[in-house]
Amino acid sequence: MPEPVQPLKSDLQPLWLLQGLLLTSLLMTTVFCLQSAEQIQTIMAEEQRELTRSILYVIAIITFPMTNLIRHIQLRLNQTMPFSETNIRSVAKKRYQLTVTVSMLLITSVGTYGVLMFIWGDKQNTLFIFTGLSVLGLFLYRPKLTEYEALYEALVNKSQTDNH
Repeated sequence: MPEPVQPLKSDLQPLWLLQGLLLTSLLMTTVFCLQSAEQIQTIMAEEQRELTRSILYVIAIITFPMTNLIRHIQLRLNQTMPFSETNIRSVAKKRYQLTVTVSMLLITSVGTYGVLMFIWGDKQNTLFIFTGLSVLGLFLYRPKLTEYEALYEALVNKSQTDNH
């Protein structure tokens, strides 16, 4: 059976499922924190909490461009790294799934900062800000068919160049 000319949108379904699971876990964690606030919150000294919150905000701010840079590097490496498999679509799919998974996991970590700060006695606002940033990141670094197609095309071109 000949290999399809273009990768299918269905190849991205596991990534969409992962994104849905990450979104659900962020929302469920937030709801759990709000409902269990009295049981889970411990009071950290105000000065220490402010310093910790500031450090986590800086880390969150740095996480966005770093995730973008890592994703860009991975996409480029995915296009240029050699491969021996004959099924180009399979290679593209595996490489793209790894790239998107890394991006989504890195950006989801930002949501955990809000949970930590909430547990350490911060207000709901901090929990919502970090969770919101994480949800925004999941949108920004979602699976994109155009990226996947570009990777596939680059691998097809590389395969044709390497065979000549």
